[in-house]
Amino acid sequence: MATAVPAERDAVARAFPGPGRELAVPGATLHRIPRNGSPQVYDLLAAGVGPARAAAATAAALTAAALDGAPCHLVVSAGIAGGFAPHAPVGSLVLADEITAADLGAETADGFLPVTALGFGTVSHRPPAGLVRAAAAATGARTGTVLTGSTVTGTAARAAELRTRHPGALAEAMEGFGVAEAAAAHGVPVLELRAVSNPVGPRDRSAWRIDDALAALTDAFGKLATVLESWNPYDQ
Repeated sequence: MATAVPAERDAVARAFPGPGRELAVPGATLHRIPRNGSPQVYDLLAAGVGPARAAAATAAALTAAALDGAPCHLVVSAGIAGGFAPHAPVGSLVLADEITAADLGAETADGFLPVTALGFGTVSHRPPAGLVRAAAAATGARTGTVLTGSTVTGTAARAAELRTRHPGALAEAMEGFGVAEAAAAHGVPVLELRAVSNPVGPRDRSAWRIDDALAALTDAFGKLATVLESWNPYDQ
């Protein structure tokens, strides 16, 4: 499970009480928590802020696990996010059915062109649909597109532009696409879960509810544990 910062990682960890231990991987430290009655574990990683740092740290963790003979079967990008009002209000949970890079491409006189329109790469990853449905049912999360940006939105005009370009967008964060790129490179499915701490748009830090969003993240992962532990990627 990859978050941006330690506060998010610790919020997820609180959903899995029990002794854990720290393991160093190149450029990062994993917090490994055993699963009750199972040889499998949860690896929690504060990967860093932004898609590039998140991709690098997640890839390092996945490589280390594979070399250790215990490859990961699922990667979860988790944390707090901005929500597009009124579709994802502050305090709600969002599960990505599509993880999309919102600013990977070119600005032209005729508008924004995604990198795929330039003939390169990809801009979206889709988590397993059955897992998204099961996770949404367990947590009560809304499902839709979660956008990843290297620059977060700070104006109403930019928020409106993003919703026009991505009508299914519910939330905006900075790491999901990077985590998904690393997972895809390793052939591992990905899930993204976000707790909304603020609306996407003008930045009013005094109105942000970060502590409430972190608490919602802990509660969500407490409900999600059974889904994660029963999910079999080979059934997809």
